[in-house]
Amino acid sequence: MTTATSITVRVPLAIRHRPGRKTVVTPMTDGAAPVTTRADPALAKALARAFRYQRMLDEGRYASITELAAVEKLDRGYLGSLLKLTLLAPDIVESVLDGRHPGRIGLPVLLDPLPAAWDAQRAAINSAE
Repeated sequence: MTTATSITVRVPLAIRHRPGRKTVVTPMTDGAAPVTTRADPALAKALARAFRYQRMLDEGRYASITELAAVEKLDRGYLGSLLKLTLLAPDIVESVLDGRHPGRIGLPVLLDPLPAAWDAQRAAINSAE
């Protein structure tokens, strides 16, 4: 029979308290900095909420935008604008979440009326730069 052995692994890290959240900060190893995202938090949050609200409507939890807005305590017009974010071209959504979108493209630009065609959306966003 073999005897049980234990291994202790120590990972140096620090927990930084930031307003509203805690962040784990790992040290640099082998000269490589930790991977960070440059995604705009407000924009990422708006996209997540938009897709969540759209899923709730698609699943039939709420019969209308008005009903959903009342439950979520949001203005109906704002909720309608948020839901338009679900119609963005997939590559635009991906670039926003990866932080690769142009710096001037923020939530106000994406909440403005955009064309339905994905090519036209790309052109409109590129012209907004």
